[in-house]
Amino acid sequence: MTELSLIIRTEQPIDSEAIERLHERAFGPGRFARTASRLREGVPHLLDLSFTALVGTLLVGSVRLTPVQAGPERALMLGPLTVEPAFEGRGIGAALMQRSLDAARDKGHGLVLLVGDEPYYRRFGFKRVPPGHLQLPGPVNPDRFLEVELIDGALARAKGQVSALSA
Repeated sequence: MTELSLIIRTEQPIDSEAIERLHERAFGPGRFARTASRLREGVPHLLDLSFTALVGTLLVGSVRLTPVQAGPERALMLGPLTVEPAFEGRGIGAALMQRSLDAARDKGHGLVLLVGDEPYYRRFGFKRVPPGHLQLPGPVNPDRFLEVELIDGALARAKGQVSALSA
């Protein structure tokens, strides 16, 4: 069998339907009830910091970054990071993560937040948000509330409630 090459590119508006179908397959209907999803609801993600992975013409992965307010500090909420289940374990998620974090850093963003598994995201520099430092607008396991500073000191300036950034 011929190995197809992976292409990672910025998300295009035409990708939205395929990405929604991918999210549905990967996360199911309960995805809308999650705190992180509710925080992103109604706030457009940043296309220049959101990426898709393609094998040939097949969209097999996606990562999105959405602006949020973390107390007085602007930040980015990462997610969802999604890989087509049949393509998991091939480094696609890691490639998408690295591309999005590099792009955010290059554009001067200081802080990225997410809700996810620390053992997976640790390799990208993520660690738990210190208890009581930031609060999400709904229930979340504090062990899964993670951050990575792209600019030193960004987390120290971000204290309090994390909220959607009005457009």
